[in-house]
Amino acid sequence: MADNPRDQDNRNRFEVKPTVETHFSWLRTRMSTERTLMSWIRTATALIGFGFTIVQFFERFKNMAGVAPAVHPEAPRYLGLALIGAGVLGLIIALWEYRGLLRYLWREEFKPVAGVGDAPGHTPVVAVGFILILIGIFAFGAVLFRLP
Repeated sequence: MADNPRDQDNRNRFEVKPTVETHFSWLRTRMSTERTLMSWIRTATALIGFGFTIVQFFERFKNMAGVAPAVHPEAPRYLGLALIGAGVLGLIIALWEYRGLLRYLWREEFKPVAGVGDAPGHTPVVAVGFILILIGIFAFGAVLFRLP
């Protein structure tokens, strides 16, 4: 039984040829993944920092003289926890996606195009992401277990 011509077209459709153009395309894709992860880190930093700041600000604000008691005194705490949690969760998902895309880029058929070593090099941005996750978890715990 002969191969179906459509099957043959699909096999050759994504054939990777190591040329200068494909090498630079591979590099642009790799740098794009780095930029995307850095954007997620920037967003997570803002969410975690803003969530923690909201909790601290309103905690100090209610202790000031001449300030009426809040109608919902726990609302800033819940908002802060939600923002911190969203920052940590978003960064975990971003690192997971980054890892998956790097695995794809380092598949066997792309190695001739990559033009570099056998394994993907890790950049400092991954370490910064993991450190920020730890900071976010610590901030979440500090806000969650702080007694009112």
